[in-house]
Amino acid sequence: MREDTISAISTSLGEGGIGIVRMSGKEAFSIARKIFEKKIKKTEPENYKLNYGNIKDPETGKMIDEVLVSFMSAPYTYTREDVVEINCHGGIVPLKRILDLTLRQGARLADPGEFTFRAFMNGRLDLSQAEAVIDIIRARTETAGEVAVSQVEGKLSQKINLIKDEIERILTLIEVNIDFPEEDIEETQQEQLTESMKEMIEEIKQILKTAEQGKVIREGIKTAIIGKPNVGKSSLLNALLKEQRAIVTEIPGTTRDLLEEVINIKGLPLKVIDTAGIRHTSDRVEKIGVEKAQGLISESDLILFILDAHSGIEEEDRNIIEMIKGKKSIVIINKIDLVRQETVDHLEKEITTAPILKASIKFERGVKELEEEIAALFFEKGIPEVESVLISNTRHKVSLEKSKEFLEEALRGMEEGLTPDLVTIDLKCSWEALGEITGENLDEKIISKIFSEFCIGK
Repeated sequence: MREDTISAISTSLGEGGIGIVRMSGKEAFSIARKIFEKKIKKTEPENYKLNYGNIKDPETGKMIDEVLVSFMSAPYTYTREDVVEINCHGGIVPLKRILDLTLRQGARLADPGEFTFRAFMNGRLDLSQAEAVIDIIRARTETAGEVAVSQVEGKLSQKINLIKDEIERILTLIEVNIDFPEEDIEETQQEQLTESMKEMIEEIKQILKTAEQGKVIREGIKTAIIGKPNVGKSSLLNALLKEQRAIVTEIPGTTRDLLEEVINIKGLPLKVIDTAGIRHTSDRVEKIGVEKAQGLISESDLILFILDAHSGIEEEDRNIIEMIKGKKSIVIINKIDLVRQETVDHLEKEITTAPILKASIKFERGVKELEEEIAALFFEKGIPEVESVLISNTRHKVSLEKSKEFLEEALRGMEEGLTPDLVTIDLKCSWEALGEITGENLDEKIISKIFSEFCIGK
């Protein structure tokens, strides 16, 4: 563990009311005292309080900015080290000048995620909690934020540690039998051990069931709006955004490139991409857009396929229907205000591969129903309560699956009468797989990679 003092800008660079330069490490206080001059000079800066004064260059005596500085002593800080936070005016110039001043006085520029890495290494957070910190920062919806906060609070860690404790208890009982073979495991005790293993396997299965939904809440639903030109794709994007983001005209081929926006649908982040109309074209620029739209179909989690009720199903539509077979999709029959009900009924009968929604996007008819349909498609029973344990990280899912498989092997070994030492191998592997989630049994290179994805200053 590094023991030097690190410094970084912890707020976004740009214009704002407040910006923060943060330091952590054993020299944080002494560096701060060199550059901070309290307004009331007779008193020393107080711990865990905001101290009003100026930041000055100790070499020139020149004032850099008027600030509020907080001194926080270890171990009651984010990193469990001495921490200083300098609250200055939120502009690029004062922030960079103050950061440069801390570096000249002996601090080192923090690596990405190094403050949280130190919190992890000093035992304030386990790895799953540390990963959730970046999820809070990146959350695009309230639901995603709540899931991340619940993991920072340790709800997943608590569940994982309970299973680990039970595996340790079983291991202890079996290893007693290995060390003292005359103390045979009684039949009733063996039944209790196998029953306990079954319960743990079931618990892990229940957690794994939340993986797909958790991933959707954390990462969003990559959604492509597709259809032939001039069916209402850009109008749908604007209606979902509730603003005029995409250009809408009656001229086919107006959209020539992919236009991506993140929309909050019932607490779900929907990464919606408006695509070029799929059709045969000799226009080189439009052709590139069409190719991008076709390629996007295989990459998307959800396809919103728009049909024009007035023109009916044409060759381009049939080609698209073939492309989206097997994909999670919703068919939107648009412009129903221009046709009779019998025409809409006929179109419905021709579509059998996906849910159908009737709309007049121009008049915002069917937009709310579409939002309901999207939420139901990914969450049949509604978005789960954040109070329950929800896994949203692929790494956690992989480790849980490994742990479950090793537990199943251990259970088979017990039931088939394998020697205790063979059973303990699988139990230990299961325990270690769970430890990967909290960071106890994970390669240092993987841990470093996880923290390298954080922003500098967190």
